[in-house]
Amino acid sequence: MAGPTGNRGRQDGRGVDRTPAQRGDTTEKVVFINRCAKVVKGGRRFSFSALIVAGDHDGSVGVGFGKANEVAEAIRKASDAAKKSMEKVSLHENTIPHETIGEFGGGRVLLRPASPGTGVIAGGGVRAVVEAAGIRDVLAKSLGSSNHANVVKATIAALKSLRRKDEIFKVRGIKSGDGKAAAIQS
Repeated sequence: MAGPTGNRGRQDGRGVDRTPAQRGDTTEKVVFINRCAKVVKGGRRFSFSALIVAGDHDGSVGVGFGKANEVAEAIRKASDAAKKSMEKVSLHENTIPHETIGEFGGGRVLLRPASPGTGVIAGGGVRAVVEAAGIRDVLAKSLGSSNHANVVKATIAALKSLRRKDEIFKVRGIKSGDGKAAAIQS
């Protein structure tokens, strides 16, 4: 049964709608299903490929691609691959810590942090990835190819390149209470 916010949380029997992050589950979103035809002596043979994004809405996200002769089997294979490829990304509250550009093949994706309440301003594969990662406020623009797989992988590359301020200070050997850190922050 879907809760008041759509299909994001199911009733767990106690009257409380729980998000996937609270349940420890992963959610999957079908980004694209492609039908391919092979011409044989007796006509056409159809096969299917599925592109799936999986995430726990708490900073982990992965992508999977599966092929099979049936749609359901392709989705299952892609779902398994997406769960195996899940990686942690750095988040800052409900948005991202800084602006970034991710590239994969011909796909380029620009991600910008947004103020609270903005929502996810993104389309297609980019929206699926950032929502699965648990980002609630972000501005996104797809700059390069519109190929679904490349856009999704470019978005994941952009998210993997994110670093929080404390991680950068640690690498540079700066304590966040130092005067240097205060000068850098301002």
